[in-house]
Amino acid sequence: GEEVSAIRRAGDQFIVETSEGTLLARNVVVATGYFDNPNPFDVSGADLPKVLRYYTEPYEYAGRDVAIVGGKNSAVEIALDLHRNGARVTLIHRGAKLSEGVKYWILPDIENRIRAGEIMAKFETRVKEVRERSILVEGKQTGEIPNDVVFVMIGYRPDNRLLEQVGVEIDKESLAPLHDPDTMETNVGGVFVTGSISAGRFNNKIFIENGRAHGKLIVAALTKTR
Repeated sequence: GEEVSAIRRAGDQFIVETSEGTLLARNVVVATGYFDNPNPFDVSGADLPKVLRYYTEPYEYAGRDVAIVGGKNSAVEIALDLHRNGARVTLIHRGAKLSEGVKYWILPDIENRIRAGEIMAKFETRVKEVRERSILVEGKQTGEIPNDVVFVMIGYRPDNRLLEQVGVEIDKESLAPLHDPDTMETNVGGVFVTGSISAGRFNNKIFIENGRAHGKLIVAALTKTR
């Protein structure tokens, strides 16, 4: 793909530098997401090949012991998918309960699976060490768990470098770019954000189901200014 390396203002236009050359634009929409920058998982054994930060399909994990670290949407959806496709799933979360941001239409499903013992859940617990055939956990529940694969779903951090280059202000706490939620335009006129990048580290507020509405807001704003 064509990678964007820099955005800078030039009068009433923007210069966008890419791996293929330079583009001029009156407006720029940044939709870079946040999945390129996983939060650190600093435990012994985190560099083993069985520790994964991304999930694709469940089929190769059927009949295997899979641990999922996290308690938000990604962790919950992966746990359910793996369970339904034959994996033995353990969900490990440092919180006392699942995140309040879990989609309301899947929350009853995961709670029922946990209640029935079909998915094992260890709350107020963290991974201490990852070993070849097991993991060590500590906290409210401590011990060694048989394990073949670990999915670490503890969130991601947005890469705001392109936005900062062009002068967009970033909230220090949320890491979200300053923008008007009615138009998605940032404090730099002509620069818009869309999707999860707009929410910073609170990206669990943005789903495909509501993030796609950003496009309509941006189009409306651009049409109005013409």
